[in-house]
Amino acid sequence: MKCFKYHSKFNKQCVKKDCRYWLDNKENQNCCINAADNGPKTLQQIGEMFGITRMRVCQIEKSIIKKIKKRVHETLF
Repeated sequence: MKCFKYHSKFNKQCVKKDCRYWLDNKENQNCCINAADNGPKTLQQIGEMFGITRMRVCQIEKSIIKKIKKRVHETLF
């Protein structure tokens, strides 16, 4: 069982700060995977979890969408 499933199932906080999915957010067992599984989040909520502004989250989101569209276009043509 993946650790994030374990933490979610037993409502245990993750203490592995070196894990790539670790997030200082007790509400989601300190795991960004569990945070994502807990339904849609606003830009403000995402920013609060990662300690950045909602505008920075928006910038990152736009950058990711642009990269995905470029890859899709390259794959199709």
